[in-house]
Amino acid sequence: MTAKATSSSTWTQDVLEADGPVLVDFWAAWCGPCRMVAPVLDEIQAENPEKITVLKLNVDENPDLAMKYQITSIPAMKVFQGGEVKTTIIGAKPKFALEQDLAAFIG
Repeated sequence: MTAKATSSSTWTQDVLEADGPVLVDFWAAWCGPCRMVAPVLDEIQAENPEKITVLKLNVDENPDLAMKYQITSIPAMKVFQGGEVKTTIIGAKPKFALEQDLAAFIG
């Protein structure tokens, strides 16, 4: 199972109007650390399908959202709930560290 992509055209429905918490992975194809963290996020999604939704947003293809959410460094992950950013995680981290950062949502 791999994280689904979102974009400017589906953002409101996918993220802002979602029922539960949504982790958005802001990434780019040229970003090595982004490629390293992607399979970890896929694992977290696969292990917690009822608790959190993981989506990917390509910042090169959606610069409007990258600017709106002040993405200045990638990988950057933001957890949205009720249409608001609840937490921000910057940089690639090992799985246990990401799970600790997400404990409020998947714990």
